Amino acid sequence: MSSSSAAPPRKFGTYRRLLPYLREQRGLIAGWLVFLAISSAATLALPAAARFMIDRGFSQTDPALLNAAFIGLFAVAVVMAIAGAARFYCVTLLGERIAAALRARLYTHLLTLDQAFFERTRSGELVSRLAADTELVQTVVGSTLSLSLRSVVMLVGSTTMLIVTSPRLAGLTALVIPAVIVPIVFLGRRVERLSRESQDRIADASAVASESLNAIHTIQAYTREPREAERYGDAVRHALATARRRIGTTALLTALVILLSFGAITLVLWAGAHAVIAGDMNAGVLAQFVLYAVVAAGSVGGLTEVWGELLRCAGALGRISELLDTPAAIRSPAAPRRLPQPVRGALAFESVGFRYPSRPDRPAIEDLSLRIEPGETVALVGPSGAGKTTLFQLLQRFHDPQHGRITIDGVDLRELDLADLRACYALVPQDPVLFGASAADNIRFGRLDADEAAMIAAARAAEASEFLEKLPERYATYLGERGVRLSGGQQQRVAIARAVLRDAPILLLDEATSSLDAQSERLVQQALDRLMRNRTTLVIAHRLATVQQADRIVVLDGGRIVAQGRHTELIAQGGLYAELARLQFDVAPAAPADA
Repeated sequence: MSSSSAAPPRKFGTYRRLLPYLREQRGLIAGWLVFLAISSAATLALPAAARFMIDRGFSQTDPALLNAAFIGLFAVAVVMAIAGAARFYCVTLLGERIAAALRARLYTHLLTLDQAFFERTRSGELVSRLAADTELVQTVVGSTLSLSLRSVVMLVGSTTMLIVTSPRLAGLTALVIPAVIVPIVFLGRRVERLSRESQDRIADASAVASESLNAIHTIQAYTREPREAERYGDAVRHALATARRRIGTTALLTALVILLSFGAITLVLWAGAHAVIAGDMNAGVLAQFVLYAVVAAGSVGGLTEVWGELLRCAGALGRISELLDTPAAIRSPAAPRRLPQPVRGALAFESVGFRYPSRPDRPAIEDLSLRIEPGETVALVGPSGAGKTTLFQLLQRFHDPQHGRITIDGVDLRELDLADLRACYALVPQDPVLFGASAADNIRFGRLDADEAAMIAAARAAEASEFLEKLPERYATYLGERGVRLSGGQQQRVAIARAVLRDAPILLLDEATSSLDAQSERLVQQALDRLMRNRTTLVIAHRLATVQQADRIVVLDGGRIVAQGRHTELIAQGGLYAELARLQFDVAPAAPADA
């Protein structure tokens, strides 16, 4: 019983989410309501005009009176046309503006959420909520909501005029109202549930498509196109099956309401016709009553047709609200501290312990303590899963440690504004991330306000200018989604140019030269050597040959530091580093002799 009583608020309570956006569009809403009132009044005047023509125009022989009646009728039509067009303009633009604002608000909020959220949420589902769900909101606000309100106004107005025209026939009509309401209440709940389920299945299909398209190279390399097409087809079929059930239920609801509504009109016509024959009612009064009854029945039918859309939108808003109400686990403090200027780049891990939320049973970092001096170059080495990348993520505060603390220049990272903290780093990942934009825009991602000269200087420092200046439009050339128009090595050099332009006091290099050929690696390593001067640098190293000149090498295993020192010291100590060096340099005869 409790669930039934809570159903209406649960259905439409999500519409409260739109109130702040509606308040920003008061002008359009006022215009919509004014023109709605005018067009509704004009529509409700038509039956009265028809009664006047029947009782006065047709029963008398005065042509002037008949002409006046038709001129009045045409004037009402003109008012209806102008007011209807203006109402359509206002409400449609209102829907577009609200959907755009909601979409922008949702996307901005998603950008602030922490990495743990994205680990447990599929990107395709998020894209579906940004696109399909907000598009449904736009349709409902820009069309369905207007039709709903118009139907309500017309229903109230026509019902009032039915009572004024003939109280006896109006009372007869009222007898069937409960029969119309009952199917709306019972079937409406099923439509709501199916609407939410339908949107979820659409999101599933979007997630499958997004995942496949982002891995198109792997799919084609393994000739798995038929399998992926089948997987997407299954998702689409599930969405279609759910939509079919929703549409069928809505169609049944519509049929019942129309049948009952026009059944009532037929009953009223029968009773009214007998009254006219008996001389108890004028033909014009009956005509007026029938027209108002048709308007009322059409309004009820219109409400029934849009009921399903309103419920679908309520479900979509519920899904959007879930995202908007998801708090960011990683946030700037209310009163952040400022770093001493200039930033020196001293880093310290103090008894840090961390477990990923998605893997709480396994520590990624365990009781780790490490101090890095300003300007020092420290290489992090170890087998996969040792915790190297996790340290980078903790430094950038994509996650917070469950134990201990991390400081930069003596200030706990959790006390800093996120933007100020992350401005201290320039990152070059192992897999470079380029955007569907020009080469210049991709490099300027490191510093948006950089001028053309600084951008070109960064490209030259990263040994990227040679191939960029040969492109058709040089630095203005579009690089394609994820930089597909460049080779892997070229993409890496653009990412390095971005880091050069960033000019941050701390460099984070995740095997930054891994995708380069021998010649390019030598040139880029020279550029990195220049860039690393007077900067704190952390290097994740998979190839030990690239870090032999580091000030210090920290060896990680199982989230712990097992050794640290310079290359020759660690070789002499034996242990994990010496074993890694033996495995690598045994298959690389050109390695230095002391390895």
